[in-house]
Amino acid sequence: MLLNTYEPWKFAFSQEETDFNNLKEGAWGIIGVPFDSTTSYHPGSRFGPIVVREASYGFEKYNTIFNTQLDNIFYDFGDVNVVFGNCKKTCDIIEDTVNELSDLKIKPLTIGGEHSLTIGVLNSLTKKYDDLTVVHLDAHRDLADTFIGELYSHASVMKRVHEMGVKELVQIGIRSASKEEEDFVKNQSNITTFKNNDVFHHLDNIEYYLSIIDTPIYLSIDMDVFDPSIAPTVGNPTPNGIAYGHIEAMLQTLSLKNVVGMDVVETAGDRLGDITAVSASKIIYDFLSLL
Repeated sequence: MLLNTYEPWKFAFSQEETDFNNLKEGAWGIIGVPFDSTTSYHPGSRFGPIVVREASYGFEKYNTIFNTQLDNIFYDFGDVNVVFGNCKKTCDIIEDTVNELSDLKIKPLTIGGEHSLTIGVLNSLTKKYDDLTVVHLDAHRDLADTFIGELYSHASVMKRVHEMGVKELVQIGIRSASKEEEDFVKNQSNITTFKNNDVFHHLDNIEYYLSIIDTPIYLSIDMDVFDPSIAPTVGNPTPNGIAYGHIEAMLQTLSLKNVVGMDVVETAGDRLGDITAVSASKIIYDFLSLL
């Protein structure tokens, strides 16, 4: 065995296991989705899984912020095969992959890639959990019925998710939406919104709201929820976003809940050391450290 080497195509501290019969039930399994075919502004999130994983090697196993040691067993299963230019087929492949993970009793943690991948993950998980709450951190509502005529898109992902019959959609950090999206939200009883100013001034209320969710939770984090000064290389950067400390507080609360799946999407950096990738990697690292 070579010494002082690492595998940047696998997330740091992930377990090596080639025999699926020996996987730990209830553990987390990372999959990457290198897909960005519906991106409407800044392309490149297909490279997100690579640069996010590589950035993970900059962290210590001891998490000094939370005073925890990353000793939890989790796996990195690599990237799914995608069909560039075909979001629907790609989401079908993701759904099949998450079904396989569920059969192994592994929870999916997906690195994007564009936000549309969440459709594939939740097509699987909503069939397993009929009372799923989706916690969605994003600058945008992503509730367009269609985007440029497409049902499957990064801009319509949460509309497709809402149609799956989730118990509640909790949107946090929102600061950009169409009038049609806002009108849609007003007519729904199961969509709760905390906009960016709510995060700035009433974070304790958001933490409390998250703490009383009594259903399984799926957590979806679009990196454009951050201010562009923190995460500039995303598909659709939007000013006046939240800070990393806000994410830390929410992760600490959510780590005590029944989170059954998670994604971190829209990192569109194409170079090692990209600061958006570092922040995305830190989210995953922090979450796993808190479990």
